[in-house]
Amino acid sequence: MTSMNLQHSTVLVTGASRGIGAAIARTLHGAGASVLIHYSQGEAEAKQIAADLGPERSQLIQADLAVPGAAPDLWQRAMAWRGSLSAVINNAATMPAAPVTADWSQWSSAWQDTLQVNLVAMADLCREAIAHFQTQGGGTIVNLASRAAFRGDGPEFMAYAASKGGVIGLTRTIAKGFATDGVRAYAIAPGFVRTDRIEQVMAERGADYVTRDIPMGAPAEPQDIANLVAFLVAGLAPHATGATFDVNGASYFH
Repeated sequence: MTSMNLQHSTVLVTGASRGIGAAIARTLHGAGASVLIHYSQGEAEAKQIAADLGPERSQLIQADLAVPGAAPDLWQRAMAWRGSLSAVINNAATMPAAPVTADWSQWSSAWQDTLQVNLVAMADLCREAIAHFQTQGGGTIVNLASRAAFRGDGPEFMAYAASKGGVIGLTRTIAKGFATDGVRAYAIAPGFVRTDRIEQVMAERGADYVTRDIPMGAPAEPQDIANLVAFLVAGLAPHATGATFDVNGASYFH
C-alpha cells in the first residue's frame, strides 16, 4: 500500500478544538500535514492542541459559523496562511434540542442555527474549496455527516437529522459534478462516538442507553474517524469519491 505521507498537504479542519475534530487535526499533523485548527467557542482547548502540535505546522483560526458569511471569510483567512489548501474537513456542527412542543421561537432558532452551521456554512466552504481546487488540479473535501442522516434521530433533534441528510446530498452532488476537475468529496457518517458529550450522556442515562444497539458493544473512538480522514486526504482511495463511510460499530447500514 502507498504510505500515508501528508508532508505537502495543508488542511483546514473545522470544529477542531475537541472531540472528533481534535483527533482529526492531531492525526493529520502526525502524518505530516500542516493543519489549520478552526474553533468557534473552544479557545482554551484549541490553544492547547496548537501548543501540543507546535507552531511550525499548525495554525489557530477562529470563526463563528452560526453567522451567515463567516465561512467564506474563514476560507480566505485560511488561504492566507500558506497560499493554498489541499483539503478541507467539514466537521463543525451544532445540535440544539427543539421538541415539537417547544414554543415557535425556540423551534425556529434551533432550526436556523442547526442548518446554518451544519449545512449552509459547510456548503459555503465547499463552494470556496471547489473554486480553489479547480485552479490547482484538485483537492479533497471530507464532510462529517451522521448515522442520523439515514435512520433519523430523537424527535427533539429533527433539525440535526435533516441537516445531516443535506450533507449527504451536498457531498454526492459535489463528487459527481467536479470529479473531472480532480475534486474528491467524501462523507463520513458516525454513530455514537466517545466524545465528552457522549461520555456525559452515558454518565447521565447509563452506558446501555448508548451501547444497547451497537453490536460491537461500545461507541466508536474519535481515532476511528481520524484514521479514515487521513486515509482519504492521502489520496489512497480516489475512486471512492461520493461514498459515505459508516462508522457505527455495525449498528446501522444504509
